[in-house]
Amino acid sequence: MLRTHTCGELRMEHVGTPVSLCGWVQRVRDKGGLIWIDLRDRYGITQLLLEEGKTAPAAIELARSAGREFVVKAVGEVIERKSKNPNLPTGEVEIRIDGLEVLNPAKLPPFLIEDDTDGGDDLRMRFRYLDLRRNTVRKNLELRHKMAQQTRLYMDGQSFIEVETPVLIKSTPEGARDFVVPSRMNPGEFYALPQSPQTFKQLLMVSGFDRYYQIVKCFRDEDLRADRQPEFTQIDCEMSFVTQEDILQMFEGLIRHLFKQVIGVELAEVPRMSYADAMKLYGSDKPDTRFGMPFVELKGTFDTVDLTSGRNFGLFDAAGIVVGINAKGCADYTRKQIDELTEWIKRPQVGAKGLIYVRYNTDGTIKSSVDKFYSEEDLKHWVVRFQAEPGDLLLILAGDTAKTRKQLNELRLEMGSRLGLRDPGRFSSLWVLDFPLLEWSEEENRWFAMHHPFTSPKPEDIPLLETDPGSVRANAYDLVINGTEVGGGSIRIFQKELQSKMFDILGFSPEEARAQFGFLLDAFEYGAPPHGGIAFGFDRLCSIFGGADSIRDYIAFPKNNSGRDVMIDSPAGISPAQLNELQIAVVKK
Repeated sequence: MLRTHTCGELRMEHVGTPVSLCGWVQRVRDKGGLIWIDLRDRYGITQLLLEEGKTAPAAIELARSAGREFVVKAVGEVIERKSKNPNLPTGEVEIRIDGLEVLNPAKLPPFLIEDDTDGGDDLRMRFRYLDLRRNTVRKNLELRHKMAQQTRLYMDGQSFIEVETPVLIKSTPEGARDFVVPSRMNPGEFYALPQSPQTFKQLLMVSGFDRYYQIVKCFRDEDLRADRQPEFTQIDCEMSFVTQEDILQMFEGLIRHLFKQVIGVELAEVPRMSYADAMKLYGSDKPDTRFGMPFVELKGTFDTVDLTSGRNFGLFDAAGIVVGINAKGCADYTRKQIDELTEWIKRPQVGAKGLIYVRYNTDGTIKSSVDKFYSEEDLKHWVVRFQAEPGDLLLILAGDTAKTRKQLNELRLEMGSRLGLRDPGRFSSLWVLDFPLLEWSEEENRWFAMHHPFTSPKPEDIPLLETDPGSVRANAYDLVINGTEVGGGSIRIFQKELQSKMFDILGFSPEEARAQFGFLLDAFEYGAPPHGGIAFGFDRLCSIFGGADSIRDYIAFPKNNSGRDVMIDSPAGISPAQLNELQIAVVKK
């Protein structure tokens, strides 16, 4: 080894020890007779000391010529620092240099390799290998490494076996778009990269591997945002001879184990909520429960007495729903602040047409933006329904039921952020259960699976598949943390007849179902056990544990929002010879 120690391990007990260190030059401070070099590796920073008259002239000369990010080897003795740095683990010692060797010089980097860098996102992604030298990025990947370690430790302790499933598979019509790979050996035919190992893990259950997991790469050709990448990692799991309750208990255990072992947080028992209640109270199937502010209807769909009718206010009269939130303690919001909120929800990303407000002032008076239509006596009934107290501000939207709930969900989250209620260091988890099995597409005039075609209906709802498919509940569950879905799964269909029925409802002809999934239907005839599972977004879990908004911070070499790797310039064209070999013709726009 070129080094005896790393740049992060030397302490007072090492004083007097001869050492050899290797690393990158963080900075050089030349004070004439004294030169200090901060030497960095992935473990930390150690200060090197060179002194004219005591250090070899050749080493002094090299130190003065060394620039940022030069790779050097330093040989010397550990001594106690006169001016200690309490902010560094190695801050009580330094190395009195006997010899210095430049292993490789470096160009001046395009941005500072420091925690607070001056490089923008695009520049750092172009030079990602430099960005990875920064402490903040390195710590993110160390957290990811620890998450993977602890996942395997927990799963092994529960008798799960890790099995690799194929990466080159068959394209299927359901779900997001597939990435496809041409087959040279089979001209005109294509593999697909897996969106998940779903059918393979079900086949493993048929094979008798009753507890499977895999930390696996998956691929989806879909529009990107902060929490999506074209390639991403899942903790993929499946179990046989289980009920939904068994799954919830097992994988709640995994999540609590990860919180405790990775970041030292004791996660409370995870509460449960039905999909219907989540939509009623929060307008979202992944509500952020770090704070309250549940929805309250003045007019709606949940058997509430309509408190808006009979006052000739056209907006409310024409609306399918009138619903709002209680912003506690915000009655002192100025008109300018409320106007700014109104403009915020009118943005195209939200799409609301306007905002109604009611101030319940601290003196007990009630004022609103609809005083022309509703008396103070009317508004008192509103205040009671919202369980408001003096000093509260009611924010109300009206319109089409589905759209208005979605818009109010956005407003609730925005108010939570503005009021400091969404602390990334505080964790609130939730199981959301009893999703609809199917959703209707007006555009395609057919049913789609809300999760995937292999999700089992609730046993008591199976008869409704014939008469009222839209009311059938799925035996499915999602785990939500801080308003982000981090995992989802279901009890699976395991009988050929029911799976065939599901394909029929989804619009597959028997021939199409056989062509796409005949292998699975055949397997179900050879003793398939009852089974179910779940998959966690590994990248999302890492970002939540690290308190970050973007999963890119926890991926070594991520793509940008256009799905490009700007460092290696990918995707890219291929040569005409390769295209000819694959028998692919490129159509130019």
